[in-house]
Amino acid sequence: MQANENAPRLRTHDRHGRRIDEVDFHPAWHRLLGKGVSAGLTAAWNRPGGHVRRAAAFVVWTQVDAGNLCPLSMTHAAVPALRTDPELAAEWEPRLTSVIYDRELRPAPLKPGALFGMGMTEKQGGSDVRANATTARPLAEDGTYELTGHKWFCSAPMSDGFLVLAQAPGGLSCFLVPRVLEDGTRNVFLLQRLKDKLGNRSNASAEVEFDGTWARRVGEEGRGVRTIIGMVAATRLDCVLGSAGLMRQAVAQAVHHCGHREAFGAKLTDQPLMRNVLADLALESEAATTLALRLAAAWDDGGEQERALLRIAVPAAKYWVTKRCPSVVVEAAECLGGNGYVEESGLPRLVRESPLNSIWEGAGNVQALDVLRVLQREPQALNAYLQEVGKARGADHRLDAAIKNLLTELADLDGIETRARRLTERFALVLQGSLLVRFAPPQVADAFCGSRLGGDGGSAFGTLPHTLDLASIVERARPPV
Repeated sequence: MQANENAPRLRTHDRHGRRIDEVDFHPAWHRLLGKGVSAGLTAAWNRPGGHVRRAAAFVVWTQVDAGNLCPLSMTHAAVPALRTDPELAAEWEPRLTSVIYDRELRPAPLKPGALFGMGMTEKQGGSDVRANATTARPLAEDGTYELTGHKWFCSAPMSDGFLVLAQAPGGLSCFLVPRVLEDGTRNVFLLQRLKDKLGNRSNASAEVEFDGTWARRVGEEGRGVRTIIGMVAATRLDCVLGSAGLMRQAVAQAVHHCGHREAFGAKLTDQPLMRNVLADLALESEAATTLALRLAAAWDDGGEQERALLRIAVPAAKYWVTKRCPSVVVEAAECLGGNGYVEESGLPRLVRESPLNSIWEGAGNVQALDVLRVLQREPQALNAYLQEVGKARGADHRLDAAIKNLLTELADLDGIETRARRLTERFALVLQGSLLVRFAPPQVADAFCGSRLGGDGGSAFGTLPHTLDLASIVERARPPV
């Protein structure tokens, strides 16, 4: 609460008029970020089951404050991009995976732990990063460059290093920009302003200007998108995890409130219509969490089959789960009545936060088009997906029918780009249904398959068939006392 109520402040100059380009944060921000680092939210890569363990912690920590998850996510996600350059990875990975939070701006070799940010988006290009205009001029044959240009969105500008895209002589390339150079001087990193955002208020997002900024190339010239795509995939999964965490917090508050609030002679959870709403919200939350954790497990596995699954399942999950989050959070706030519209309840903060993960790291159309590109270029990804959902074949007739219908849609190429969102939604729903059939209690899987795959549910929450075991679903979502 304190970190959100006391937003970060930009300080471009010190009292002597010297340019410093720093961001001041409330002490609560540093405490939250320190807890996240010490809990291992940037340290998943080198321990057994590290991604699933981190994913579970990420879902929990999002519910405390989503803003500090941005630098934690960027730091975690930078590792696969850096590993394209073994020398850089050997230098930086131990700092990024450290469980020590060091808030001071000083040369990275002197720090026990470091954080990373990212700068890809430019105002003339947006999601079309190949339209980037920032230039990179080679300084020597050792992979060092000088960057000049503007980044419209720079995530986590207080970080120790940044992965950015710029146009080198050989084409769009990826670069590592350290915040402080090894001799102790500040790199040219001119913070123009902090964004005044709808939500995510505790976190700073900046516009930054490069003007002769020192950088080191990561990967080959002209292959910047391919180099940074590993970082993008990891942050997209974190968008799914973050939305699942926001849903869980909202549903927990709604179930808790309705379990204690009495109206018209009975507790709200005992009233059939409210029970239907709560059960419907709980289904969405559980489906999102189960899907997110399954994808984290695929990262841990690391085999070719699982990597192929991730290439199609991550953009599908990112599209669908982040789209569902605002609807879930707003409906949960309504369960509290007028109190859900009051800041003290905490729900307004979740409402403001809820659209963010759908917008960041590629909005809905980008995810849907990515799914189409994977289908066209990597047939092994579709095979991995079908093998995954096929593990539940025969367990629920509605799931079987949904898989068949999805294959029928894929066979029809007419207007497929116009139908990309519809296809992506079906990919996510079928995978969620398969996972719940295999791993959730029967009443949860039955309700999900009936309402989401079988068409026996309405467009709004609270429209589940009355014949389902709604009380058990609500009880399963009740937060422990």
